[in-house]
Amino acid sequence: MLLKDPEFKGQIVRSVSLTSRGKRPGEVDGRDYHFISRKRFLYKKRAGHLLESQKVYQDYYGTPAKPVRDALNKGRYVLLCIEIKGAAVVKRKVPDSLMLFIKPPSLEVLKKRLLKRGTENKAGLKKRLRRVALELSEAKKYDYVLINDDLFVCFQELKAVLAREMGLSAS
Repeated sequence: MLLKDPEFKGQIVRSVSLTSRGKRPGEVDGRDYHFISRKRFLYKKRAGHLLESQKVYQDYYGTPAKPVRDALNKGRYVLLCIEIKGAAVVKRKVPDSLMLFIKPPSLEVLKKRLLKRGTENKAGLKKRLRRVALELSEAKKYDYVLINDDLFVCFQELKAVLAREMGLSAS
């Protein structure tokens, strides 16, 4: 795992997003997301506790600001796994942030992956695939675009980019 990789010596922490959606099978609260009620999410948004937040389909997602701020104040890098609109907000607020876009090798492969995951009904899958064109059109705005054709290869490319950007020697 990237965050435990000795090459990065604990310099990278992953932000755990908040979401108002329910847990999917196998997800763990606090590891995958912080699962909270819609009411609590909207309170945190109004109170300014979020670095960014977006409504995606019928659910809310957001990045808690305090853990990000605390990690940055300790000299650590923070990895956010967020969608394109949230990433644009972060880039406006933190202009020197490094933006990486990880895309599937093709729409057909993405569709197969989503079907295999089994978390979308037919309408949800259709809606998600329609949104992909918009997301892919935003890739050109990112500093790096990685193609997740082979997870191991993509992970090695990600590590190389981060090592280069952090001024570390790549292994």
